[in-house]
Amino acid sequence: MDLTSLTIDDLKRGWHQTATARYCNYCDASWETTTAAATIEQHLTIVHGGIQSPLIHLASRYNTLTTKQQNLLTAFATGIKDADLAKQFQLAAATIRHQKFTFREKAKQAKLYLAIYQSVFESGQTPNDLIVLPEQPGIIDDRFAITEDEAVQTLKQYFNFDHDPLQLKRWPKKQKTIVTILTRIIDEIPMNRPINEDELNHYLQPIYFDYTTLRRYLIDYGFLKRTVDGRQYWRTTTKED
Repeated sequence: MDLTSLTIDDLKRGWHQTATARYCNYCDASWETTTAAATIEQHLTIVHGGIQSPLIHLASRYNTLTTKQQNLLTAFATGIKDADLAKQFQLAAATIRHQKFTFREKAKQAKLYLAIYQSVFESGQTPNDLIVLPEQPGIIDDRFAITEDEAVQTLKQYFNFDHDPLQLKRWPKKQKTIVTILTRIIDEIPMNRPINEDELNHYLQPIYFDYTTLRRYLIDYGFLKRTVDGRQYWRTTTKED
């Protein structure tokens, strides 16, 4: 699941909607836009064990909850009483109450951080802001006029974000789409240090079977530079970097 393309409400309910369909956050299931939410919730319960549990246990680098915390939150979601939960986990009731307090404090911290982040990085932006690309060696045309909204939709279409490491589903035909997917692929390459070709291939091979094509396009579109002898590669920088 690509967290960056979903709202908090999308994450909480376990499914999201586009202009054409409704989609499960955890599998390839989809429904018509007129499908009742109760039908999708039934799918979440039967296939994924509920609405809260798959989110709590989501395998993502952004999920920093420990196994113990995940188990506690799953139990809290059932509405079980603190005393009964304490017996179940063989903990003191005071420990359960303290853990609830800790979760509330973390939520307050996250809320404040989100407000700060949005104030700093999202104020004054519009949906049509263009993403920043490396300086191009050739003629600049509409291939490089990619809005943030376009990028989000394209990346969702072409990448399997449920797979770790990142995995490209198929190679696009349009050059603008190729440029867009390269903006995500390049994030898998370390910055601020040169790497040799074997190291570069190590990062690219899990993403797509034709990793030589990835490498070539990353160079052609200025995302990577290399020495004349081809022994060293390094990421280029943009104004944002």
